[in-house]
Amino acid sequence: MTVELRLAEGWLTVCELSSLTPGRGVAALLPDGNQAAVFLDRAGRPYAIGNQDPFTGAHVLSRGLLGWAAGRPFVASPLLKQRFDLESGRCLDDEEVAVRTYPVRTAWAP
Repeated sequence: MTVELRLAEGWLTVCELSSLTPGRGVAALLPDGNQAAVFLDRAGRPYAIGNQDPFTGAHVLSRGLLGWAAGRPFVASPLLKQRFDLESGRCLDDEEVAVRTYPVRTAWAP
C-alpha cells in the first residue's frame, strides 16, 4: 500500500505506507521543488502539510511532535513549538499564519 498526495498534476506516490512510523513524520521532495511533511497518526490516518516552518523558514515540520488539541490533530514545530492543524494547516498559536495542506490517500500499489 502506498501514500499519495494530490497535486495540480494528479496523485503523486510519495512512499510505502509501511515506511511511515505512527506518530512521526517524513519529508517528501515534490516535483516543483517544494517539500511536504507526511505523517501517520497513531490511529493509522495519513496527513500531509508543507514542510517549511513559516516562522523560521526552515524545512523542519516533518520532525515535529504530533498531538491533539480540541479534537484536532496537530504537529508542533521542533524549533519554536507553534502548532499547525494537520487538516487545515492553520497555526493554532497565531490565527494569521497557515501552511499548505495536501489531500492524501492510501492506495494499493499495482
